[in-house]
Amino acid sequence: MKQSHSNTHPLFISLSVLLFLSLTGCWSSHEIEEQSLGIGLAFDKAKQSAIEKKLNEQGGGYSKRNLITATYQFITPQVASSTTKQSGPQQKSYVNVSETGDSMHQMVRELSLRSEQPVTAHHMKVVVIGENLARSYKLEQLLDQNLRESELRPSCLVLISKGRASKTLETKKAGEIPAFRLAGIVENAYRTTRILPPMSHIKVESKIKSGSSFLMQKVLSADGQVKFAGAAVIDGKTHKMTGTLNEEELEGVTWITGKGKGGVVKSFDKETGQPIVYEIETMKSSIIPHVKKDSISFDVNIESVGRLSENWVVSAGTFKNEFLKNAEKSSEKEVKRLVGNVLEKMQKEYKADVAGFGNRLRIEHPKVWNKVKKDWDQIFSEAPINYDVKLTINDYGTTGGSKK
Repeated sequence: MKQSHSNTHPLFISLSVLLFLSLTGCWSSHEIEEQSLGIGLAFDKAKQSAIEKKLNEQGGGYSKRNLITATYQFITPQVASSTTKQSGPQQKSYVNVSETGDSMHQMVRELSLRSEQPVTAHHMKVVVIGENLARSYKLEQLLDQNLRESELRPSCLVLISKGRASKTLETKKAGEIPAFRLAGIVENAYRTTRILPPMSHIKVESKIKSGSSFLMQKVLSADGQVKFAGAAVIDGKTHKMTGTLNEEELEGVTWITGKGKGGVVKSFDKETGQPIVYEIETMKSSIIPHVKKDSISFDVNIESVGRLSENWVVSAGTFKNEFLKNAEKSSEKEVKRLVGNVLEKMQKEYKADVAGFGNRLRIEHPKVWNKVKKDWDQIFSEAPINYDVKLTINDYGTTGGSKK
């Protein structure tokens, strides 16, 4: 027994040493405090920054075409720690760096010549593409390197900006981080029908591969502030931006798709002309395709339950059943207006199905879809669409009495 134990002891020591070596960590790793964390990225038509021009004047250039300017937003441990220790209107919680060229990957690698801290994209929250660029290049060209990059999360948000995309990554508010601000606004979808469901990198790639036209959220910027305002129409064949829906038109699309999580409808009382506001509690919509020989048409049935959240009609009878029914009709009329306006724009102006009609046809009539999918946007533009709206007010807030 003693001999057996002595033979086992050296083996135990050897295994322990191997285990110890395997737990020493990643020998070639970069410590977090030694890295620049990329959190936002903006693509614009080429416009070299003042720093780039000065560096190039001193021989800092390389063989390239100045087609695109990429603006990277970073937070570094140094910036984060200094922000907590200092205050004042000039203190920023982020750093923006621009690089101009013709290759996304080459541009980001050029940043390695300007900073000792390696750039990582694991925490990238948002990519903003300038409208002028989105009209000139295919989305897959602009996002190709991002989609191939394993560091960048597929859930990273993609937006289209009205002006220069880089302006959306700026703020004048101390302590605010613009990339986080943009990602945070998307979370307000439960309060308004004017925010699209998040369009992530992986969703954009899926839409591009499907060949269908689709929408992307647009964002405006002015004096360090931003606003989500409408949507960019992306053509299913060219994969370029072909037009814009304004805020109300985007609202109409939300009603057609039934994907709204909340929001309000403002209408006006027929007799007094005073505002009445209906607040959405639930929303659903069904798109029903009909196929008769070579004819394709659709019915859209929209239903919602909500509350009377604001009423400027001052009358003793505003809580009677008749008034509430009139308020429902007034709100329904406004939703019908929103839906009708955006259908007109989708079918007549852009000839682009960005509300999922083709998808419902694919699901319910797959053989028909296979025949028409190549020319679907054109066929959609000629398809009759009937729509019905039913809103129900089940609550009127904490003032007034019950229905009589």
